[in-house]
Amino acid sequence: MHRVIGDRPFPETGFEESEAHALLRDMVRARRFDERALSLQRRGWMSGYPPFRGQEASQVGAAHAMRDDDWLVPTYRSNAMQIAHGVPMWDLLAFRRGHAEYSSGHDLNVLPQAVPIGSQIPHAAGLGMATNYREEESAVLCYLGDGATSEGDFHEGLNFAGVFDAPVVFLCENNHWAISTPRTRQTASDSIAVKAQAYGIEGVQVDGMDPLAVRKVVSAALDVARDGTPVLVESLTYRQGPHTTSDDPSKYRDDDVDLPEWRTGDPIDRYVDYLQQTDLVTDEEVEDLREEANDEVGDAVERVEETETDDLDDVFDHVYEELPPRLREQREYVRSRN
Repeated sequence: MHRVIGDRPFPETGFEESEAHALLRDMVRARRFDERALSLQRRGWMSGYPPFRGQEASQVGAAHAMRDDDWLVPTYRSNAMQIAHGVPMWDLLAFRRGHAEYSSGHDLNVLPQAVPIGSQIPHAAGLGMATNYREEESAVLCYLGDGATSEGDFHEGLNFAGVFDAPVVFLCENNHWAISTPRTRQTASDSIAVKAQAYGIEGVQVDGMDPLAVRKVVSAALDVARDGTPVLVESLTYRQGPHTTSDDPSKYRDDDVDLPEWRTGDPIDRYVDYLQQTDLVTDEEVEDLREEANDEVGDAVERVEETETDDLDDVFDHVYEELPPRLREQREYVRSRN
């Protein structure tokens, strides 16, 4: 398993101080977004929300490894990755309020969030194949959880990518739980990374609580993918909160799990401690980052609240060229209720 924190002092990592600070800034931004989003959902501001607390290092490190022309294929839990890649916070919050996804009209190469488990994996393989057909030099970073490896889409997507040399990195964020099912009940494999062998692609495992290691590993994987070999990266992390706001992890999870502390602890605290060992960050600077993040999230919430609600007819008008009778009946019912 690849790791940087704990193995060597920062000057030997090959990273610039500015890169280390950028990772910390985005981890703090993501954490504050997650905290505020969870609070907003609890008071009914949005119907549901999938927290990602504890997974900031994994997602931010991976996002920082991407080039501007690379494609990101996200899911409902990859908000930290999208924020670090440049998606405006208010876009993500507006989506949760029922607005069209990416209302800001940003020009990033980011697909819509996939909510069905695993459905994005064949899409990523196809996207990578398309970049080959067009002779483009971009790569695809596909986010998935460990639960998605139990879906048929995982096999199909990785098989296609391997056969057609698609420039795709499949980033499996192994947070140990697929809702209430632990990783040990999903597969008898020694790891998820080892599954890459079945598809003729490369597999690597990384400390997902170490943003420097994740960035280094995913960056190298994207380069390998651009050269024609897809890669499966297993990022070991831990979901500190519930699967979603409708989940109660206390019914199936005892947090005294048989996992090492580095994996179940707080990745931001761990990273700050590491940087402070080399005098790269102070408590005051961390607090400034938190205040800036708080202001940014507050501005995003305010913007969403000022955004006019879309016409309910939009739900029906862009599905078929000619609306079928059943959908016409549903549209009339919705109109009668509003």
